[in-house]
Amino acid sequence: MSRINKNVILALLTLTSSAFLLFQLYYYKHYLSAKNGASLSKHKGSRVGFDGTQWRAVKKFIMLTSSQNVPVFLIDPLILELIDKSFEQVKNVSHGSTSECKFFCVPRDFTAFALQYHLWKNEEGWFRIAENMGFQCLKIESKDPRLDGIDSLSGTEIPLHYICKLASHAIHLVVFYERSGNYLWHGHLRLKGHIDKKFVPFRKLQFGRYPGAFDRPELQQITVDGLEVLIPKNPMHFLEEVPHSFIECRYKEARAFFQQYLDDNTVEAMAFRKSAKELLQLAAKTLRKLGVRFWLSSGTCLGWYRQCNIISYSKDVDLGIFIKDYKSDIISAFQDAGLPLKHKFGKVEDSLELSFQGKDDVKLDIFFFYEETDHMWNGGTQAKTGKKFKYLFPKFTLCWTEFVDMKVHVPCETIEYIEANYGKTWKIPVKTWDWKRSPPNVRPNGVWPISEWDEVIQLY
Repeated sequence: MSRINKNVILALLTLTSSAFLLFQLYYYKHYLSAKNGASLSKHKGSRVGFDGTQWRAVKKFIMLTSSQNVPVFLIDPLILELIDKSFEQVKNVSHGSTSECKFFCVPRDFTAFALQYHLWKNEEGWFRIAENMGFQCLKIESKDPRLDGIDSLSGTEIPLHYICKLASHAIHLVVFYERSGNYLWHGHLRLKGHIDKKFVPFRKLQFGRYPGAFDRPELQQITVDGLEVLIPKNPMHFLEEVPHSFIECRYKEARAFFQQYLDDNTVEAMAFRKSAKELLQLAAKTLRKLGVRFWLSSGTCLGWYRQCNIISYSKDVDLGIFIKDYKSDIISAFQDAGLPLKHKFGKVEDSLELSFQGKDDVKLDIFFFYEETDHMWNGGTQAKTGKKFKYLFPKFTLCWTEFVDMKVHVPCETIEYIEANYGKTWKIPVKTWDWKRSPPNVRPNGVWPISEWDEVIQLY
């Protein structure tokens, strides 16, 4: 009997102890841990989200570049856009004061940085240290397009992109090069046969699908998610340039053109090219100050594409502007820049055309383009008769190029644009040109009512 009582008592004690232990575990899990977690999250120095692979990869990359004095700057479109939306808040954050990872922890496959290549002093040593830190790095090279005009150097390869992978996240380092127009250029990322196509999801890269060009950005240092980084001082201006591809001048074709048609190097031709270049630079400066997009049009566009130069017998500079970008102070802005209005044809809602007088009898013609459902057009007006003309173009987008030491826009669909204006024989120089009959895309467009002539035909 006593033995049974002892066993019962022992079982009861064991059961009671187990129940008490379970109660302690339950209490700790549902009360104490929640309470302690809440107090820890409020405690200074708490780090929420900083254990993600993206943030760790970025942190290691910044440590690597800082230790080697490699001045990279952040160009990732997603991160820059987020920073720009919270810019006032971000720029006031001090190093180490961030408690939550809001930017570099955003889910993505890549983080993009840029580097001006001439500032990279120890590339090989940088790679060795990167590998010791756990990065797997891929270097992508291609030919330098700046040397295409020099036979002995054409085909020389330069580094264009670096992909450095850490675990499941990769850093895309885009290499920027200075161009003669005082802007920065990066090349197309082309995967050669020996490169592992599965190294990273290349199709998700934001940079490298096509070459790009950017105004040289002023940089500023800020703290993002506890990390000190350089970013463009005007992030939105930088981002606005990202979608525009870059088209190189066709140097080889230009050399072939001048082998067939000798270049005009007379004193008069060289003087015209110099004056036309100065006029184009002044026009570009004026329009950029206004915030108005423009592109090389008509004979100026043909000269760029066919011979990488200004056509010596064209006698003017031609620019195109979308009518939606028109600003009412455009005439006064050019006049303030020293370019008096020569004539104004049409009106804003129909066939507007402006012409300004540059020095040495070189004029600037600006054609405004109107968009229809399936095409674009610009207008022309004959001053003596009031006849209207319409020049039809297939729809086009704008790309960057370099022309006479300037970064300027041209139609991306260049061949279609030029053939619309000059036909299939555009490669053959034509010195006699009737703007009312010669272009294959010209169409009659009625006549201005005499009652409107004072408004739509203004000669100065």
